[in-house]
Amino acid sequence: MQEFDREELEKYDGKDGRPIYIAHKGKVYDVTNSKLWKNGLHMNRHHAGMDLTADIQGAPHEADVLERYPQVGTIKEEEAVAAQPEIPQFLAWLLEKYPFLKRHPHPMTVHFPIVFTFSTSIFNILYLVTGIKSFEITALHSVAGGILFTAVGIATGLYTWWLNYLSQPMRPVKIKIPLTFTLLVIQIIIFIWRIADPHVLDSIQGASILYLLLVLALIPIITIIGWFGASMTFPVEKH
Repeated sequence: MQEFDREELEKYDGKDGRPIYIAHKGKVYDVTNSKLWKNGLHMNRHHAGMDLTADIQGAPHEADVLERYPQVGTIKEEEAVAAQPEIPQFLAWLLEKYPFLKRHPHPMTVHFPIVFTFSTSIFNILYLVTGIKSFEITALHSVAGGILFTAVGIATGLYTWWLNYLSQPMRPVKIKIPLTFTLLVIQIIIFIWRIADPHVLDSIQGASILYLLLVLALIPIITIIGWFGASMTFPVEKH
């Protein structure tokens, strides 16, 4: 069985038709036939030809998934020792004690703020079109739910970023974080404004126009946040 050093392993990066090899705890696996490793890239963040021991510690699956693929070699002992640093000791302990924390809590909770945010805008628009007050009241309830679940989404998002990406400054994250806090601030403003002035949308003039613009701004903001989130969870192969 072949013994690899780091430079030799990097040659098997899946590019230009080359095989796709990855290493884990001193063992080298051939994952060329995996549909999840197209062109040597997995989930838009893990590159072939690398030692992924640390990455798999924080992955939402166990290392036993590698047993589906043939082992083609081992990493030289000194190279294995010098491989990527492991995730923080506290995080490793936490994941071992509570394995369910690996299961991506953010994708499980992020749908709620999306629904409530869209509902806030949609029901306010329906109120303006129909004049039915129950639509406007539903919009108030929706923005309250949006505030609650946006806060939950922020918490689980930061946790997932730490757990699965080791808080690396990725472009989607750098876009999502400020936009999400902006979304939360706008939701809070809308909620407080509506409580203070229950008739704010009865006549669209003056300050009511600003209120309506804030309500309508929720849609593009949550759409952009959701798009970048989806690009991380369901990466699209670029040609």
